[in-house]
Amino acid sequence: MQKIQTQGVHHITIMGADRQTSIDFWEGVLGMPFIFDQPNLDNPDEGHLYFDPGDGRLITIFTNENREPVHDRTPTDAGCVHHLALNVSKASWSQVVKRLDARGIPHSGPKDRGFMDSIYFKDPLGFLIELACYRFEPPEGCRHADVMIEAHRIRVERGDYNIGEEHLADAIELLVTRTQQSLSDDRSPKDPYKRG
Repeated sequence: MQKIQTQGVHHITIMGADRQTSIDFWEGVLGMPFIFDQPNLDNPDEGHLYFDPGDGRLITIFTNENREPVHDRTPTDAGCVHHLALNVSKASWSQVVKRLDARGIPHSGPKDRGFMDSIYFKDPLGFLIELACYRFEPPEGCRHADVMIEAHRIRVERGDYNIGEEHLADAIELLVTRTQQSLSDDRSPKDPYKRG
């Protein structure tokens, strides 16, 4: 047996209601450019809208002009999607509460997740959206996932409940030491202020 190795999310497709509601939310609220529009090739009664969430991947929406919102909150049964988390920069994060409040969109308020800050709100169909902002930047040549797995190992070794900023900082230092070359034989911490 061999695995079928994935290399990233290609796209995520969500069941929408009418076309304009989808455009107004995904582009008009979340700023995702509306980049492609065609029929759903498996169902001629539906449209298939494509949006760029900011990383060149795709969020797509199946639309139907006869479909209306039926949930205050989309189902969270086993096998259902609980929420979709979207990355935002620190600058955008600092504006989220004010901008949701200005539209009258109810939200969770800021949530401390240790390694990121989050806020939750629902789209017009009851689908839960999370806007997330990492509290760290990975070292050059590393990914957020590389920092997260090292921070996890550090957290577990220390017996801490969840990942915090100290684990992230130590993981970043470890990754830099491991992946970036130096002419120094000894790269351990030093105190250049101590004399003698």
